[in-house]
Amino acid sequence: MERQPIITASGLVKRYGRVTALDNADFDLYPGEILAVIGDNGAGKSSLIKAISGALRPDEGEIRLDGEIVNFRSPIEARKAGIETVYQNLALSPALSIADNMFLGREIRRAGPLGSIFRMLDKQKMESMARNKLSELGLMTIQNINQAVETLSGGQRQGVAVARAAAFGSKVIILDEPTAALGVKESRKVLELILDVRARGIPIVLISHNMPHVFEVADRIHIHRLGRRLTVIDPKEYTMSDAVAFMTGAKAVPTEPVAA
Repeated sequence: MERQPIITASGLVKRYGRVTALDNADFDLYPGEILAVIGDNGAGKSSLIKAISGALRPDEGEIRLDGEIVNFRSPIEARKAGIETVYQNLALSPALSIADNMFLGREIRRAGPLGSIFRMLDKQKMESMARNKLSELGLMTIQNINQAVETLSGGQRQGVAVARAAAFGSKVIILDEPTAALGVKESRKVLELILDVRARGIPIVLISHNMPHVFEVADRIHIHRLGRRLTVIDPKEYTMSDAVAFMTGAKAVPTEPVAA
C-alpha cells in the first residue's frame, strides 16, 4: 500500500504587488521523514514554509493535512492542528525560566477554583512536564529547569525551542535554520536532537543553507527555485555540488522527483 503524505501543498501562489513569491508551488511531507528544503536567497522557501505554518495566506492553491484541506488563518491555528515551527530567532523570552518558556502561551492552570477563578498556574506540573520532555530528548545537561533562558548557551536555547516544539507538535515540526548561529559542537548536538525527534515518529521539515548538515540528516531534499518546487532529490544519489547546481540553475534537473 502506498504511503500517504501527512502534508501536501499544490499550486500555491502568493503575490506582493508585482513580485511573485510563490509561483504554483508544490510540497509534500511524508510520515517519519526529515525533508530538507533548500534554495537560493529569494527563491521563496520562507513564503512556502510560512504558508504551511499559517503565517501567510496564499492567494491560490490548497494545503492538505492528513488528506483534509486546511485554511490556517494564523500560526496559532496551525499549532492547534499539530504543526509547530521553530524560527531562527527561537521566539524565546530570555528573562523567563526554561519551564516558563516551554509553556509560553499555553500555561497550565491549577485545578478547581484556584485556576478557573484566580487564574493560578500549576507551576509544579509545568516544571515536571518540562523536565520530562528535556530528559526524553537527552537535554538534561540543563541542570535547573528554573534557570533563565538568557543563562543558556546558543545550543541549549535551540534545544529548549526544539523540545517545546516536540512537546506540542503532535504531527509536524518545522525548523528554520536551526544551526545557523551555532558552533561546530553545538550544531552537532542539534543535529542529534533532530534525529531523536524523527526517531519518535515526528516528521521534520528542515530549512537550511548548511549543505553538509542537510546531506547528513535529510531523507529527501526539496529544491526550491524561482518561487516553485524545482525537484526533490535523494541525498544518497546526488552530491552537494549537484544540489547547488540545480539550485542555481547551472545544471538541468532530474526529470523524476524522488518518491518518499
